[in-house]
Amino acid sequence: MKIIILGAGQVGGSLAESLASERNDIVLVDSDEKTLRELRDRIDIGVVVGHASHPDILKEAGIEDADILVAVTNNDETNMAACQIAHSLFRVTTKIARVRASAYLQYPELFSTESIPIDVLISPEQIVSEYISRLIEHPGALQVLDFADGRVQLVAVRAVQGGPLVGHQLRYLREHMPKVDTRVAAIYRRNSPIIPQGSTVIEAGDEVFFIAARQDIRAVMSELRRLEQGYKRITIAGGGNIGLRLAHKLENRYSVKIIEQDHDRCIFLSEELSNSIVLHGSASDQDLLLEENIEDTDVFLALTNDDEANIMSSLLAKRLGTRKVMTLINNRAYVDLVQGGEIDIAISPQQNTIGSLLTHVRRGDMVNVHQLRRGAAEAIEVIAHGDKRTSKVVGRKIEDIDLPEGASIGAIVRESEGGSQVLIAHDNIIVETDDHVIVFLVDRRHTRHVEQLFQVGFSFF
Repeated sequence: MKIIILGAGQVGGSLAESLASERNDIVLVDSDEKTLRELRDRIDIGVVVGHASHPDILKEAGIEDADILVAVTNNDETNMAACQIAHSLFRVTTKIARVRASAYLQYPELFSTESIPIDVLISPEQIVSEYISRLIEHPGALQVLDFADGRVQLVAVRAVQGGPLVGHQLRYLREHMPKVDTRVAAIYRRNSPIIPQGSTVIEAGDEVFFIAARQDIRAVMSELRRLEQGYKRITIAGGGNIGLRLAHKLENRYSVKIIEQDHDRCIFLSEELSNSIVLHGSASDQDLLLEENIEDTDVFLALTNDDEANIMSSLLAKRLGTRKVMTLINNRAYVDLVQGGEIDIAISPQQNTIGSLLTHVRRGDMVNVHQLRRGAAEAIEVIAHGDKRTSKVVGRKIEDIDLPEGASIGAIVRESEGGSQVLIAHDNIIVETDDHVIVFLVDRRHTRHVEQLFQVGFSFF
């Protein structure tokens, strides 16, 4: 598949690296020659230096025979213009664009074939704010990922001493909770993956990924660690697009404060928000934090565009008594350095955004793609099509499906006349056509195998 990516920033560069490893033909366009040269030296891609929306630059990149255009420059207008040109001049089939400004996003009718022809609209701020809100809904979780419109969730938690399941085999979970169905998809112990078996013993410190119906998540979490009390008081450092979106989502259910350095932005925030308190100042100002009773805050969220400022304000808030800190970090090299110490959760906007992009550029009928463990692992929601004659999965028991090493089916969501049904994967369950199948891959290098597995052929007999 030939894919042209416009913009070699954090998202564009990471996406190019991810797709190139899956044997796609990737061309990356950017005006920064130095960045392109560094990426080309590291990964097998083509590069073109120039303005991303200029027709002659797009032509040089090979737009005339491209399957997909992904416009993720830092400029909304450039991304939108590039999609328009790709449609009007070159008839590119699939056009994906990153658009950040809410001034555009509040008018979805703009993005249609008749207006601005963007097939898939990506808003990183929306993706990240929804991700953070799920973490707040599940205190104690390291990651919470939605599948099948939120009916199924994949959750990562750190097992702690005192959890009922810690020190026991996994099969004990079913004996202890006979009315709750769940499946442990993977366990990471000292950063190495373990493929779970019924005889696997959970140890304190294990990072456990499990999948369950949304309503059963807290019950399963309680087996791995003592349930934390729900959050009430939240402080957000940074009133940018992510901070504002998140405050909008949270302010009617939690007590929310926003700390913002820019005075004019503070005025704007106070006009946009109904129930949040807006504070003018620096989130690294110890006196301000103490004055606002930071020690009583349940969650401190550092969401500015400055990694160093986010890290320092988070460390200060934690030292002053904040119960939990979550920190937005753009530099992927920092994520592993800080998470799990004073900073409870490091949030990578690139990882979240790339998952959404991959959903639309992968082969097969993908509904959701989530990258895990800094991109090393993946969780995929894919729809099964065909019948037993034309499909390698439909009409077969889960135990008979030829999954690649390190891959497992976690759950199936099946639509019926009575509504949707969540089936946690067991060996004897038979996959039916139109099932939403959720697959966990410990090693995302096997993604291509899973794509091929779910593609429909003339006959596999």
